[in-house]
Amino acid sequence: MSTCSSPSLSVRRHWWMTNRKVAEKHVKEARALLASHDQAQKQAALGLLDAAIALCPRWDTPLHLKATALLRLQRYRDVAELFRDDIPPSSSFPDDSAASSSSDSLSRENLNLLPPTNSAVLTRCFSVSDLKHRIAARDTPRSSGHHHHHQYWRYLILGQALSHLGLLEESLQLLQAGKRLASAASRRDSVLSSDDVFAASGGCANAAAAELDSATQLLSNLKFLLRRRAAALAALENGIPPEAVRHLSKILEGSRRAVPQAFLAECYTLRAAAYRAGGRIPEAIADCNRALALDPTCVDALSARSSLLEHVRCFTEFLQDLEHLKLLYDSILRDRKLPGPAWRRGGRGGQFSAGEFAANSRSVAGKIAELKRMVVAGSTPPVDYYALLGLRRGCTRSELECAYRLLCLRHRPDRATTFVERCEFVEDRDADGVRDQAKMSALLLYRLLQKAYANVMAAVLEQEAAAKQKRAAAAAAAAAAAAAAAAAAAAMAEAKATTTVSRIMDVRKGGRNRKPSNCSSTKQELPDNSPVPAAFPGGFCREIGGAGGILSPSFAPRHLHETLSC
Repeated sequence: MSTCSSPSLSVRRHWWMTNRKVAEKHVKEARALLASHDQAQKQAALGLLDAAIALCPRWDTPLHLKATALLRLQRYRDVAELFRDDIPPSSSFPDDSAASSSSDSLSRENLNLLPPTNSAVLTRCFSVSDLKHRIAARDTPRSSGHHHHHQYWRYLILGQALSHLGLLEESLQLLQAGKRLASAASRRDSVLSSDDVFAASGGCANAAAAELDSATQLLSNLKFLLRRRAAALAALENGIPPEAVRHLSKILEGSRRAVPQAFLAECYTLRAAAYRAGGRIPEAIADCNRALALDPTCVDALSARSSLLEHVRCFTEFLQDLEHLKLLYDSILRDRKLPGPAWRRGGRGGQFSAGEFAANSRSVAGKIAELKRMVVAGSTPPVDYYALLGLRRGCTRSELECAYRLLCLRHRPDRATTFVERCEFVEDRDADGVRDQAKMSALLLYRLLQKAYANVMAAVLEQEAAAKQKRAAAAAAAAAAAAAAAAAAAAMAEAKATTTVSRIMDVRKGGRNRKPSNCSSTKQELPDNSPVPAAFPGGFCREIGGAGGILSPSFAPRHLHETLSC
């Protein structure tokens, strides 16, 4: 039986070695092509690597070289598709705070990048003679059963690709696992290898060290982003919208490195929710516009913007968003998955809930039918421009102008595309579409703010005119009351003067009827201490003076002369 089996084994081994030599030739040519800066040569190198992988499926060198080339060419989607089955499910991740604070909580059981190995083989020690034999045969421990430990590059490359695609939790888990495996492999190589092996493999060691350094820097950035987002979510749940806005603004505007496109859209959606909780409707709508410009299929951002437009009663734009949302729900229910590629979070079947999306689709359809009936009947209420501008009803002109200036400075259409510079796009052509969509949505919001300012200013002018008329009427009433009071005072003074003159005339008439003798005799007969008669009161002269002051100059001297002559 041994004689029969040996030829077949030799033929199989000769066929494998032939394919291996061809694959090695392809890999060598691919390395030379990848060293150039010509895109056509790099594409040709990828074709050679595909041929090498087809010849030797179990050989990791061409696969590693292809993944590295795709990563350097920024073809992150191709890397994710290459290792699509190796992406850990999102349901296996802990919370953001735990994932960002501790690496021990990330287990290796959820990672399926490496095939299972025998632990006894991994812990076996080699003798010096065995090491000399392997070195002499130009075979290092990497080609033995230990090669699985040296496949940590899968973790690092896939982790970097997923971080650029916006899957930060998956990337964090993969990079931490790859870093642990790389450290373990480095410690084992330092024990098992001699100085000559290290000197011979210095270039590989330098490349691995550079790869680990880049992974470490990426890990620190990922932890910063995830911690900020976790803090923002905690502040939003505890009812502190300004704190949530502060943490999310650190991610969106204060990050030193570019933020992935998908994660940036998610953070804009969260900040829109924080702005709405704080009563800042224009800022919330602007963040929803940015999120939809980055990801047009973002259901959360679209539903948030539709609710904001419903809140301010902009029913025309609200109806458009509802129809777009209905189309998204129908496509999700038809395809039985969320929009986007298969490697995207939620698109792998674990987090898809058909019942929830069906209920949401029915609710949106009911809102659309009701809104259309209101539009046909003409019973739609007017737009609440005060809520859109964040003002109270009955505000003054200074408050309106101050709020409008601030909103215009924040939401100018020419500054609507500044966030694109802080975004890391998967493909370069995505940036142009995002700029166009962001500029168009910002222009619509700016026109809506202008319309709100015009309507509120008209209402403020009407209030000012009504207040001015009210003040004029009050002033006229006060002037009429003052004139009436003056007339009444003049009438009373005239009546008093007439009464005084009549009394003076009565006294004058009474004096003319008396005889002078009687007057002199009476005056002589009156004792010194007798009281003054009532016909000659003591206030007679004062009354005459008062009457003279009231009467006209032409009338007073003659009558006073006649009166005093008696």
